[in-house]
Amino acid sequence: MSTASAPMEIGLVRLIVRDLPRVADFYATALGLEKLSADASQVTLGAGNRALVALLGDKAARVSSPREAGLLHTAFLLPKRSDLGAWVHHASESRLPVQGASDHKVSEAIYLADPEGNGIEIYIDRPRIAWTDATGAIAMTTDALDVPDLAASARGPWKGAPDGTVVGHVHLQVGNVPEAEAFYARQLGFAITAHYPGAAFYGSGGYHHHFATNTWNSRGAGRRQPGTGLAGVEVLTDAASFAAIIARSDGKTALTDPWGTEITLTEKAA
Repeated sequence: MSTASAPMEIGLVRLIVRDLPRVADFYATALGLEKLSADASQVTLGAGNRALVALLGDKAARVSSPREAGLLHTAFLLPKRSDLGAWVHHASESRLPVQGASDHKVSEAIYLADPEGNGIEIYIDRPRIAWTDATGAIAMTTDALDVPDLAASARGPWKGAPDGTVVGHVHLQVGNVPEAEAFYARQLGFAITAHYPGAAFYGSGGYHHHFATNTWNSRGAGRRQPGTGLAGVEVLTDAASFAAIIARSDGKTALTDPWGTEITLTEKAA
């Protein structure tokens, strides 16, 4: 269920937060991420020695509005359904502030937010054979999640984010979808895999989506001003994708989308 076979995938997500110790502790306790490095201004957390999220502390940062362009959620993909089942028990026992749960046909997902309102999804993928409709197109839904059945899949207590956990996708709020498609599909080279009303989904290598962009809360939003929330997303690429993107981007490996979100490119090790 890893996205590692895709030519492009999500690497490190960077967030600006005002209360660094509190938010870092939340990712460690709520999601079971390991603190890989820490100092007074930054904490990097991950799983299995893979860095997944970097929290950049700035006590004076402007508090961003939920109607601005920026992050809807960072989606953490667990390796197995039993892992998510174990996390369900952990969430219940810890009284975590769960905000929603959905069956998306391609995945089973639970939603919450960190103490500063940065959205989080924790999910598992269904087998790829279940992702497509009769035409072979990826078909996603938003149905009720069978939480009791998911909880029953647990094979032991939650012991923290297991090795193999990755950021499966990042869902963004944008000002309009056509501009987002021009950047994420045409400039970065992700395939448009699906549309919802007011949203587009982009994936690489047949994955259902590595990015999504929507205008549900942010229609018409302009370029982001510095503040809390998403600072940037790293995209890991194979050599061919890396060369193609920088050829389309005047040799740049650090790009910004139309709303000021920084996308940095890192070529995967051969």
